[in-house]
Amino acid sequence: MTKRKIINDPVYDGFLSVDDPVILQVIDHPWFQRQRRIKQLGLTYLVYPGAMHTRFSHMLGALNLMKRALEVLKQKGVEITDEECRGAKLAILLHDIGHGPFSHTSERVLVDVPHEEITLLMMQRINEEMRGALDIAIAIFSNTYHKHFLHQLVSSQLDMDRLDYLGRDSFFTGVSEGIVGTDRIISMLNVHDDELVVDEKGIYSVEKFIISRRLMYWQVYMHKTVIAADQVLLNILRRARDLNISTFNFPLSTFDLDRFAELDDDDIMVAIKHWQHSDDEILSSLCRNLVNRRLPAIRFGSTPFEGVECDYFHGTGELHNRSYDFNDREIKVRYKDGRCLPISEASDQLDRHFLEKQVTKYYHYYPKKV
Repeated sequence: MTKRKIINDPVYDGFLSVDDPVILQVIDHPWFQRQRRIKQLGLTYLVYPGAMHTRFSHMLGALNLMKRALEVLKQKGVEITDEECRGAKLAILLHDIGHGPFSHTSERVLVDVPHEEITLLMMQRINEEMRGALDIAIAIFSNTYHKHFLHQLVSSQLDMDRLDYLGRDSFFTGVSEGIVGTDRIISMLNVHDDELVVDEKGIYSVEKFIISRRLMYWQVYMHKTVIAADQVLLNILRRARDLNISTFNFPLSTFDLDRFAELDDDDIMVAIKHWQHSDDEILSSLCRNLVNRRLPAIRFGSTPFEGVECDYFHGTGELHNRSYDFNDREIKVRYKDGRCLPISEASDQLDRHFLEKQVTKYYHYYPKKV
């Protein structure tokens, strides 16, 4: 009998069902189970206490949306084989497996390798263990498969990854700006000339999706206190590296995939709690500040901060927020008469000027007592 697993997911108000033995085998893999110990939003829980959800739940949620999207496309007459369905599901299931501790935060100091490259390395290793069961999934993930629209479901400006994390992050932070019409968008998906498109009736849902993503960046992902906490974590890791006491560095020239795959949020936090008692006053002070949530003050400006002496407690940086990328393939809207127009032309709300606008903010963080 085929094994079937039922998983509760509060975001979708019900159950996620998985009955494919290959997918179940991947979920049970130690590298996938590691995602239970990596928070989706890093240190954002220091601002939004509910933001304790993990990469594991996000990856399963994205799998659920992929399953629904494939069903919609097949019902609309798009030819997708069972093997391709499995490949697309595996590609979205594993799309984030290469993330390090605290997700994007650690990429800037622990690892010289982008998480997308680590993801591919991990997929290839798992594929070897499973004797080629992930061949199609890897081709779809790498955008080398001949049906391009399957890759767009995994990675594009309107993919199952973004649809899940917007709704999931909104749910667990309590920030309503991220709520989008996921069901509506998925039901409006279609394929035209091997390209993922949205049927005309879904245009308003896509407009809301783009605006919601922009708002969530300022409200959650680039919240000033989250940025301040990230800087403390980064400076802790840099100081430990400078003191030559950190075992968490993964240079590109000697990248150790197996050792990296053992690392998660818990390892970093245990080290930080231990370093609170370091003889190095800078390191111990930084660690105590993070553990006890004594975070630096931070201020934003429209121009770079000059004359700031940067050290482990003071620094400057900049943030960029663009909700739409014209360098990527545009979201297309398909009309009943067969025409396909990019959203920048089809929408009467989101013209090109709005979509290509990039907001840049500069910040300066410093101890609150200063």
